[in-house]
Amino acid sequence: MAKVNNFPQQTHFIGVLVPDDITLTLEDCRRYMKERYGCRSGFQTPIHVTLVQPFHLNENYTTDDLMRAIENDVVPFANELKFTAHVDNFSSFGERTIFAKVLRDEKWTKLRDKVLGAVLKAAPGCTKKDQRPFTPHLTVANRDIPEGVVMDALEVMNEMELVEDFEVNNVTVFERRDGRWVSAGTLEL
Repeated sequence: MAKVNNFPQQTHFIGVLVPDDITLTLEDCRRYMKERYGCRSGFQTPIHVTLVQPFHLNENYTTDDLMRAIENDVVPFANELKFTAHVDNFSSFGERTIFAKVLRDEKWTKLRDKVLGAVLKAAPGCTKKDQRPFTPHLTVANRDIPEGVVMDALEVMNEMELVEDFEVNNVTVFERRDGRWVSAGTLEL
């Protein structure tokens, strides 16, 4: 098992994939950040909203266990959990992450809590609830943004006036393979 800073390497996370039109727009933004500022971190992950932050799934559990738990404990509540999300331009978490803003909605928290409950039931102790307020977002660049460029990058991106709605109608389990995050399976809500 690979370790980073004496912690087991993160192997999984759970999120919601967005439609192709939004994905293509945000991939263009990632390319801009790479070409203009040398940012490469965004390319490690498909465009998504994270529901359960990255965690290490130990050898006692499998990706199939996670998929079954979501299928059994989340999908039956699809009618309660599906909703329309709204993207409204770009923002940042300080100097460390640039993202497309997804407006907060209690439905995001309800979906996150339901998915987290299923994950913890299937693989107890693999993760825990993030104590920070849940802030849905679509990451463009993080970790390798040069100091002092966030405001300029946001100014350029916000000129796009990105305003989109999308249906929150899936839950995707992501797995780290060869240093990249890939979809290991998507369940429709």
